[in-house]
Amino acid sequence: MHELTDETERLAREIFELVLARQRTDPLPLGGIGTRESLQRGLGGSITPDGLGRDEALRRFTEKLMPATIAVDHPRYLAFIPHAPTQESVFIDLLVSAASIYAGSWMEASGAVFAENQALDWLAELAGYPAGAGGTFVPGGTLGNLAALHAARETARMRRAGDPPARWQVAVSNESHSSIVQALRVLDIDPVPVPVDDHFRLTGEALARVLEERQPAGLCAVVASAGSTNAGAIDDLAGIATICEERGVWLHVDGAYGLAALASPAKRAAFAGIERSDSFIVDPHKWLFGPYDSCALLYRDPALARRAHTQSADYLDVINERNDWNPADYAVQLSRRARGLPLWFSLAVHGTDAYSAAVDRALALTAETVAEIRRRPELELLLEPDLSVLLFRRIGWSDAEYASWSDALIGSGTAFVVPSRVDGRSVARMVLLNPRTTMVDVRLVLDSMR
Repeated sequence: MHELTDETERLAREIFELVLARQRTDPLPLGGIGTRESLQRGLGGSITPDGLGRDEALRRFTEKLMPATIAVDHPRYLAFIPHAPTQESVFIDLLVSAASIYAGSWMEASGAVFAENQALDWLAELAGYPAGAGGTFVPGGTLGNLAALHAARETARMRRAGDPPARWQVAVSNESHSSIVQALRVLDIDPVPVPVDDHFRLTGEALARVLEERQPAGLCAVVASAGSTNAGAIDDLAGIATICEERGVWLHVDGAYGLAALASPAKRAAFAGIERSDSFIVDPHKWLFGPYDSCALLYRDPALARRAHTQSADYLDVINERNDWNPADYAVQLSRRARGLPLWFSLAVHGTDAYSAAVDRALALTAETVAEIRRRPELELLLEPDLSVLLFRRIGWSDAEYASWSDALIGSGTAFVVPSRVDGRSVARMVLLNPRTTMVDVRLVLDSMR
């Protein structure tokens, strides 16, 4: 299994040709959703004592498996948060896999860690963090949020060593990503819910009011959103930061989707206050055009995170005693892929100005789409977007009609758009960030709602 033979070399060339062919294909097929029955017919019995052989296994992958997936980088994938990796980031990701890099420690991956840290430094500088800020890349926003909140709780525990509370608590809004609540479950921390305003934003005023009313004795952190997943709202980061500073509480900002817009000079002011946070996350596999899966986790003071996360064991002493920058010291992980390298490589190839331009294109398309929605009497925009998430209503439609509309678009291979809910009612939701998406694509979706 571990020898490079003529057959495995031929397989490698075939796979790379398939990768190239997919990059050349315009437009991509949207793909579809398989049923258990159809997948059983096509892929059942794939794992056998003797193996299928390279040709048959690859055939099943290309002919049976791939058509039963949705192309998240399709220009009319407008649901959830789309994906649009640069070609350079895709190709270098193949090489990262082949290079067998263990990127948990500086000792074993100093070159990879140094390069990843350059990408992290760019993000820290955009956010206005001080020199010395840093962090690591983790598999996704869920683990990034978990790691940051663990660091927050451990920092609070250290500071209150002589007076620990009965329970630790974290203030969150009802628009916080589901991974926040999940992280609190894992950490056994109680949420302190704070209502949002009419624009789905958490404000410093609302936070202060709730904390004054509830007086949470074990408050160790506040979580704000910089581009909430459902509405794309940017919370009142400056107001929230003031409350956190007054109370000596850690401020974590979940910017998995939205903080990529820091790359836009025109949009940067919308994130005022991010520089006063203690930690934030942003996912390169979303609006920073990298492949799955990657989350950049940044700390204002990485020493606090290192104190919380460093693992100790006899076999790790040789690493820990060197006092190098070990990515494993800054999150809930030890073994890790060098998942920040595709972002670093793409930035190195294209430059940061190209990233700024790509983000600005999505924001411009969003503004054009807002105008298009307002021109159509059958549609109603629910709120002015902070970023590139659009929530709007097809006047007169029931929940069932939204579902039928979405199913028809997916079933025909036209677009992937799924409804969301606002105030208990179904609404249409589109997210625009793929540079290949145009107004032609947008109008095709809107026309389907007539």
